[in-house]
Amino acid sequence: MTTTSFESIGTPGQAWGPNEVAIWRARQRRQRRYADDVVAVIDTLRPRYTVSEYGRLDAVADGYPAEGYALYALSSPGWQAHRPSVLITGGVHGYETSGVHGALRFAQTAAGDYLGRVNLLIAPCVSPWAYETIQRWNPQALDPNRSFSGAGGTPESAALMRWVASSSASWQMHIDLHETTDTDESEFRPALAARDGVEHDPGEIPDGFYLVDDSEQPQPAFQQAIIDAVSRVTHIAPADARGQIIGSPVVSPGVIHYPLARLGLCAGMTNARYRTTTEVYPDSARATPEQCIAAQVAAICAAIDHVLTHTGD
Repeated sequence: MTTTSFESIGTPGQAWGPNEVAIWRARQRRQRRYADDVVAVIDTLRPRYTVSEYGRLDAVADGYPAEGYALYALSSPGWQAHRPSVLITGGVHGYETSGVHGALRFAQTAAGDYLGRVNLLIAPCVSPWAYETIQRWNPQALDPNRSFSGAGGTPESAALMRWVASSSASWQMHIDLHETTDTDESEFRPALAARDGVEHDPGEIPDGFYLVDDSEQPQPAFQQAIIDAVSRVTHIAPADARGQIIGSPVVSPGVIHYPLARLGLCAGMTNARYRTTTEVYPDSARATPEQCIAAQVAAICAAIDHVLTHTGD
């Protein structure tokens, strides 16, 4: 559970400044350990992958690692230019737990079926401070998933963009693993309104899994292949009474469109033909934490299978 800490910060109707951000940050508490939950798993994978430290985030404050956070990525050995190159990212929003553990679980298990067939790059936890504090924002109260444009608007996005650019890969696919939670509506969207000095407009949290396709370059068959696979693991979110999911029209069951690059979303950071953002619903009475992780793995596998089937189309 996140810490509701925005209600008494600043003046209603006025955007936060540096002082308000500092107050908000001081109220966050470390609730889990990146080193234990993520880095320790990555260490077990070193015999099978090339592990890269692609950046380091500064120390935040007392109570957090004094050395800051090392950012790690896994890549498959023996890259070959003729193979499709696949980028998998998780933990852009650190509180979205199955995104982090879905990426790690894939690396531990199903990825073995694809080594030698695709070039894999996996960044399982883009925002480690947010993972530890179970937060959407980074320590500067900025959303990394609105910052993947230009040189990167946050340290987290900038480090990942530099690393991906340095690979010189020609990307065929990028899947970015996320969740939509009840705390999006009870905590994070009200916090965003308070930070920006605007009134919160309540929304509806969809019950189930859905995908965000790119409105500028939609790939409906790719999205449908993922939906079909995930539906065997967990339920797909229905449209609301207005035919929408989180305020966007449903274009096919469980699929909505966003302009990924224009919004600075992580899934829009490359020119990959096949791009998507997964959204798991971990608060559903119909889904367990294990199902949420399994849904992310199923989504990754279906996405890669589609790319392998359609390479050269």
